[in-house]
Amino acid sequence: MKKYYVGTAGWSYEDWEGVVYPPVKGRGFHPLEYLARFVDMVEINSTFYRPASPGMAYAWLRRVQAYADFLFSVKLLQLFTHQRQGFSQKDVDDFKKGIAPLAARQRLAAVLIQFPWSFINTAENREYLEKLFSLFAEFPLALEVRHSSWDRPEFYDFLKEYGVCYCNIDQPIFHHSIKPSAIVTNPDFSYVRLHGRNYKDWFREDAGRDDRYNYLYSKEELEEWIGRIKQLAEGSNRVFIVTNNHYRGQALANALQIKNMLTGEKLQIPATMLEKYPVLKEIARKLEKGQKNLFEEREDQEDQTSEKEDTGSN
Repeated sequence: MKKYYVGTAGWSYEDWEGVVYPPVKGRGFHPLEYLARFVDMVEINSTFYRPASPGMAYAWLRRVQAYADFLFSVKLLQLFTHQRQGFSQKDVDDFKKGIAPLAARQRLAAVLIQFPWSFINTAENREYLEKLFSLFAEFPLALEVRHSSWDRPEFYDFLKEYGVCYCNIDQPIFHHSIKPSAIVTNPDFSYVRLHGRNYKDWFREDAGRDDRYNYLYSKEELEEWIGRIKQLAEGSNRVFIVTNNHYRGQALANALQIKNMLTGEKLQIPATMLEKYPVLKEIARKLEKGQKNLFEEREDQEDQTSEKEDTGSN
């Protein structure tokens, strides 16, 4: 079983055409089946807007049947996280039915309960969380909150009590934004979501989805997270890492970098991505030379420098 599962938030984006997906597609091409060649998991975003049907879930499973370890995480319907009122038991049951096939086939990484920045730490909201945890208790749950009022030891203890995984996130840091972390509240799995750091558009009212998530992490920025991810792996059996900076395939570019940095394993990289993102060309070149990851060359250079210094001191 993999220790790290790296993937993207979603797979159906028009701006991925010709960047992630080839401009000329063969017969029977499907983006999910194609993406599963390169990543370990995918986060289903469509369930945030409407429940999946069991038929949809079975179709997703068929698309990835060739990849035995591939997992899905599923975003909880916005009715439960953003509207937070007026839902019925039928709404709960419909959501559960839609993702039940994923759970039954052991392909469900987690149900992601994502709240907006405006959801702050109050007694009323903690009570509401307890309600949600009870409603969906049969599934592995991960909770994402974005406001710094939640960053309290007693909150993390609260999540441990319910067996809910705290979602460690990267986002543009403003006043009262929760900061990057490496917090484990469920020993079975940890969860990381990288949203990008587009400060200019994150809270701009007229910014569209693509604007907010238009960001490509640098290698140095990812290095910060590699340390946190490895720390999470020390306290949990698996770590799910999802890149949400989806615009023009940047999420996949960074996901592939993260996979390389974490494991050094040989990667498949879409040919179209090699053309768009030079850093992936660098990874491919180094792997061809037999290097495991981007850091070996730097380490070799440091060793050579040390040898020269030692020679010079003699």
